[in-house]
Amino acid sequence: MVVRNPFGSDFQDSPTPERLAALVAGTVFAGGVRHFASIDSTSLAAMQAGQEGAASGSVWLADEQTAGKGRAGHQWFSPAGTGLYLSAMLRPRLSPAEVIILSLAAGLSVAAAVAEVTNLEADLRWPNDVLFGARKFCGILTEMNSEATRVRYVVVGMGLNVHQEAFPPDLAEIATSLRIESGREFNRAELAGAILRALDIEYRALEADPLAARESILRRFEQHSSYCRAAHVWVEEDGGYAGITRGLDERGFLKVETATGMRTVLSGGVRKREKRNG
Repeated sequence: MVVRNPFGSDFQDSPTPERLAALVAGTVFAGGVRHFASIDSTSLAAMQAGQEGAASGSVWLADEQTAGKGRAGHQWFSPAGTGLYLSAMLRPRLSPAEVIILSLAAGLSVAAAVAEVTNLEADLRWPNDVLFGARKFCGILTEMNSEATRVRYVVVGMGLNVHQEAFPPDLAEIATSLRIESGREFNRAELAGAILRALDIEYRALEADPLAARESILRRFEQHSSYCRAAHVWVEEDGGYAGITRGLDERGFLKVETATGMRTVLSGGVRKREKRNG
């Protein structure tokens, strides 16, 4: 297992406020960046700060997470200086049922930023994974604090594998990194800036014209995802079931045609499976 950072032991590509200032100027995140050498979880810190009244557009980044987490409580492999660990806190005008649109927007933002910085084209797996082929390099976890009909704040957490050259045996078949995919090295601060600029565009559009922005996000997510239409999948929900994906509904949830009819996936993980004849 190799987790070298090519920028040196002092992590000269750390996404610090000083390195990001010019990269996020003019965005909702300008002036809101906080950086930590090590932290338990950027999202835990962001959720607590949101409760204490932190401003929308606040961002937490770290060189290392000791308790990083993904969806369904999964742990994220977060060795020091090798990945990008980022959580952005926003206060959108959304109801709790509409927050999934921010998860989809975050996936689009990561894909756009990776294309800008690396020229690599990523695949989006509904609702919150970014992949190259069958291997994941980015996980997105969106958490919220809300009332019955109003969101107080949302934290969009992202973990990206950047410098890793190899993974532990239990992850080697399902995880990858920008370094592995490209054979090249990329600056984490530049990548963080590109992600935040892309997320800023998506967020401002949602705030300015929610209906038009939602339609745009759903359309583009389907275009950038091999999982959304005509994919044979296994859904890890309600005991698990197989089906063929038929796009997203108007809220952003995945539709799956099964042997017993159309179903809507609300929270379960989705995995591709081989097409079976007969």
